Amino acid sequence: MPDRGTIRILIIDDDLEFADLLRMHLTGAGYAAEVAEDAVEGGKALLTRPPALVLCDIGMPYLNGLEFMSLMQADAQLATIPVVVVSGRNDSDTLARAVELGAADFLAKPITREQLLQTVEACLQAGGRRAAPPDYGFPPVV
Repeated sequence: MPDRGTIRILIIDDDLEFADLLRMHLTGAGYAAEVAEDAVEGGKALLTRPPALVLCDIGMPYLNGLEFMSLMQADAQLATIPVVVVSGRNDSDTLARAVELGAADFLAKPITREQLLQTVEACLQAGGRRAAPPDYGFPPVV
């Protein structure tokens, strides 16, 4: 894996205090992190300078996180960028839709620094693919 300082992570969340906390944790761990306050700004940042990883909230104005992920999946180049959903919404329908849209992982708010860094590292090492299916707390659909 390249030097952490060259690994850019885009945080998309309309809760700017929470997003800034994530940014501080990531930059403290040596990553280059940028915050976008909604999916529209996140889309602009994504197209301007594609990151290695996106951390994305679900409930945002203008364009929610699932709609944002759907747009990313429609573009072959952007679809390769891993997305970790970071949200307070953790109902089974939301989780299933996030997985369907290719989410690399899901973190339910509130999260700890350790959870954040472990998830980011695992996703980057796996190239955005899940090393093992995440445990969302409900049985898998067969």
